[in-house]
Amino acid sequence: MNILNQLSVWLSFQLSLVFIVGIPLTLLFWSIKNKSKAITKLLTNYWKISLLFFISLILLIGKYNYALLITNISTVVMAISVWFWNDINDELKEYGISHALTTTTKVWRWSLTFISLSFLIQSLKNISCISFINSAECEIWLKPSTNLYLILKNLFNFLFGASLSQPVAKFLGLFALLIYVLGLVQWATIKLPKSGRNSGFSNYGRN
Repeated sequence: MNILNQLSVWLSFQLSLVFIVGIPLTLLFWSIKNKSKAITKLLTNYWKISLLFFISLILLIGKYNYALLITNISTVVMAISVWFWNDINDELKEYGISHALTTTTKVWRWSLTFISLSFLIQSLKNISCISFINSAECEIWLKPSTNLYLILKNLFNFLFGASLSQPVAKFLGLFALLIYVLGLVQWATIKLPKSGRNSGFSNYGRN
């Protein structure tokens, strides 16, 4: 059962990389090339929100106890963000299945939602890891961040001539989390009351 659990966690992270990073990055370049303001705005907003996911990975490297909780929050918030904007939703409804970019975006949104729910369910199977990642049974959640740790360690050493230790990763992750939360609070208290669920994509790209 432990092997199946490890495989399930590994698969969850691999699918996350595809649907959280690979596909939306491809869609962003595709939408820019096709000059689709609605989808470009959708993906731009998505990437701003998805920063929380990458912050959670840094916190996993630093073995911060609530890192997995933040990872789950990030995936849920990302799924909500791609459905949130009323004007973008209305724009996407205007295109039929023959419009490849729009259809791919719609499929990706549903897939991202499914992946987020699947990730949450997988985490609940190891519910103790949500509040205490440093226990032995939670080690399977730390392994997927190993490759990212090696990349960041080499990059950190190249830029600053120092090693990226777990305490440093934890500090950087918490600092980035603080900045992210402050930005989110600012948006929720200042911009959201003014614009509501209107993304204003029609004005996107104007000077």
